Amino acid sequence: MQLGFYFDQSRCIGCDTCRVACKDWHDVPPGSASWMRVITLEEGKFPDVSVTFLALSCLHCVEPSCIPACPANAISKRPEDGIVVVDREQCLGKDACGMPCFEACPYQSPQFEQEENAKMQKCDLCLERWPEGKKPMCVEACPMRALDAGPLDELVAKYGDLREVKGFEYSSELKPAIVFKALRTRLVTTR
Repeated sequence: MQLGFYFDQSRCIGCDTCRVACKDWHDVPPGSASWMRVITLEEGKFPDVSVTFLALSCLHCVEPSCIPACPANAISKRPEDGIVVVDREQCLGKDACGMPCFEACPYQSPQFEQEENAKMQKCDLCLERWPEGKKPMCVEACPMRALDAGPLDELVAKYGDLREVKGFEYSSELKPAIVFKALRTRLVTTR
């Protein structure tokens, strides 16, 4: 089984509730590391402009590039659910190894705090919540219900198999475990 995410770009309002809920649940201190990121994509020229949002975390790729890049073998993929996890005790730290996991990931999922030789951290799909029948905190917290998570084949059956949206390019080599609903293009006219 491969767990993954669903993101409905047409519902996201860029409120950052998913990001804040994730940081709170995992006790990630304020600062540079955010396991969930909300990216703002602006297009157009005044007076015809558009704003789109993209919520991304680790995408728990079927073939993750971060695993072979790690010189300490601190990153692994759980066979029972496909969640990519990091052993922070085994991680050498960003100064000691030069962050090859971050360089290898096209989705910027590995995160590091600013302190000296910070250890890598990233989304673990709230793996401790699944045995209790609970979804990840980002999914539970989203007021617009723009996020979902579950077995990837069930997400595809429920939402379709769209793998690219504005601001996101799917890697057929890595196979990120995510499906989308795209935003219908709409221009905000300020006239």
